[in-house]
Amino acid sequence: MGPLEGVRVLDLSRILAGPWASQTLADLGAEVIKIERPGAGDDTRSWGPPWLGQGQGASTGPSAYFLCANRGKRSLALDFTTDEGRRLVRELAARSHVVLENYRVGALEKYGLDYASLRALNPKLVYCSITGFGQTGPCAHRAGYDAAIQAAGGLMSITGAPDGPPQKVGVAVVDLMTAMYATTGILAALRHAERTGEGQHIDLALLDVQVAFLANQAANWLVGGQVPQRLGSAHPNIVPYQPVPAADGHFMLAVGNDAQFARLCEVIACAELARDPRYATNAARVAHRMELVPLLEDRLRQQPRAFWLERLEAVGVPCAPVNRIDEVFADPQVIARGLAISLDHPQHGAVPGVASPLRLSQTPVDYAAAPPALGEHSAQVLAEVLGLDANKIAALEAAGVIACGARNDRSGT
Repeated sequence: MGPLEGVRVLDLSRILAGPWASQTLADLGAEVIKIERPGAGDDTRSWGPPWLGQGQGASTGPSAYFLCANRGKRSLALDFTTDEGRRLVRELAARSHVVLENYRVGALEKYGLDYASLRALNPKLVYCSITGFGQTGPCAHRAGYDAAIQAAGGLMSITGAPDGPPQKVGVAVVDLMTAMYATTGILAALRHAERTGEGQHIDLALLDVQVAFLANQAANWLVGGQVPQRLGSAHPNIVPYQPVPAADGHFMLAVGNDAQFARLCEVIACAELARDPRYATNAARVAHRMELVPLLEDRLRQQPRAFWLERLEAVGVPCAPVNRIDEVFADPQVIARGLAISLDHPQHGAVPGVASPLRLSQTPVDYAAAPPALGEHSAQVLAEVLGLDANKIAALEAAGVIACGARNDRSGT
């Protein structure tokens, strides 16, 4: 039994930030009911290729993007723009502990699905709103997308080569970090509701998250008064801490203190560098990085990666190969940790995925189910949670309020 067994989450979110948060809650045992639009469903159902089963004769498998963020949930395809659909969502919210949504500010108010309206039905409700810019401020009305927030929030200004254009990070890190903050906030609010009987509204903005996780780079500006610049993969506060060339490719060198630097210099037969006052301390190395790094690179280019990795690891100097994604999943440590998983899907067989990194000794993560087909659980949810009979469910489907099941995972049609 998971630690969140008995917690019901009504998930009105789509794309990545909200679904990643609700997937984490599902991994921990929460019941997650995913509300999706009949016909189309979550936008990411159509974000492909690749599709599950592609190249194996399958043409209707779900997108890899959708699969990455939606395991363990039940899909209820429901149109809440209809009067009956709104009523059903309100009844579900009255019987839930958490509502998670990522609509524009005020967009759900006209349907009576905003926090104030649902709180009147369920005072203990934890209601988490994920938006681009928050519920207040001059930009509150604007939509927020990960790449745009990486730009507006400063991350792109410090990502990329010094002489190249700004770059976004290779995955949607703002969405993913927002999901982690959403999960943390929801768990804290549930604890408060458990103690006091009082729910609350969580106002979570992608921009706020982005600025918060500028971390040391924000502190560098606030404390030092100098605007951080792009350094490629080098570190603004530590040297050497960047990818370096070997004879057959690059590896990551992450020297975190002066003792590690001295051991590095011994391994590469340049012990005199560690005694040079220009390089003996980290502060000195940061000041003289432009002279030091080329000296190290010239030496490291003389041997292949495996040669250096073996010797540096032996003396405790942090380093790592720069792996491609296929090499990641072939890594013995990744295999030993079981990070590649497979879940059974009633329509598509084995669905590959990546394990949760959470390792709880008493209540381990349990992957209850593969990501659902659109509307796969519509009838089941309405019968179990709201007590609707088969005739009522059939009438709702005939009226277009709900959809039960899906013939095509990409579009739901």
